[in-house]
Amino acid sequence: MNLRNFLLIVSVLLVSMMSYGQINVLNANEPAEIGMKTEEMIAYDNDHPLEYGYVDKRDILWAKTTWETIDLDERINFPLYYPIDTNNIGVNRRSLYDVLVSNIKNGKIKNIYSDSYFTETRTFSDLESTMSKIDTTDLGYEQYNAGEEVDPQYINRRDISSADIAEYKIRGYWYFDKRLGELRYRLLGLAPVAPDVNFIDDDEPDMVALFWIWYPDAREILHNALAFNRRNTSMPFTLDHILNARRFNSVIYKEDNEQGDRSIDDYIVDNALMQLLESERIKESIRNFEMDMWSY
Repeated sequence: MNLRNFLLIVSVLLVSMMSYGQINVLNANEPAEIGMKTEEMIAYDNDHPLEYGYVDKRDILWAKTTWETIDLDERINFPLYYPIDTNNIGVNRRSLYDVLVSNIKNGKIKNIYSDSYFTETRTFSDLESTMSKIDTTDLGYEQYNAGEEVDPQYINRRDISSADIAEYKIRGYWYFDKRLGELRYRLLGLAPVAPDVNFIDDDEPDMVALFWIWYPDAREILHNALAFNRRNTSMPFTLDHILNARRFNSVIYKEDNEQGDRSIDDYIVDNALMQLLESERIKESIRNFEMDMWSY
């Protein structure tokens, strides 16, 4: 490899890193400092997520709980999905799934749940059967039956990664604050959805929610995790901002109701178009409530 090709490769790697994080790029003395905040920057920023204001129950005139699906195949939702290959990306750029899992492992996200009602807590060890599959080949079984130690090359391990995440499910609370005179939204829960790891190589595997997190518990972490802003790479969005500001597209699949919060596909079966129209009807009913409040 000649010097020209070597410099070209180095330049491409630097551009791929700088295209995401321009933090400290003008003050860096060496490439390793790009994307890292100096002590002066940290002291100057004093950066924390915007706190939720206190809302008294007497201020809530009307409310509705909704469950939604964020499809990661839609372009507007790509900042929550990418990057899926982090080999040539700086350490300060990770997908939403990687941020959640890494902070569950290190204990910064302490509480994870099995459902969207947050009634049953789980530990990361409980998730291993949901997120990993270990299989032994026929040659491995032959070694095992012969009383020998199974060679690691005959053991196949398949882990759920960022590339496998197909969508996110979220639970949120719409309410009309009569003191402020406006309709507001509070995100309560978030769950990554992936194919069942035991049948992940099938043509149409079942989709399962891996775990649920109580969103306010993860806000500080998601505020420090940055997502790519394709319109201005010097101003990346935080994941907390994307989710709280609803900078994504979603479809409502359930609302709270007297039938035990049944989902739309429970009463509209095998008709995707009508399910989508029902989702839009629920969304419009929420919008219309605020509009009706201003009708004289």
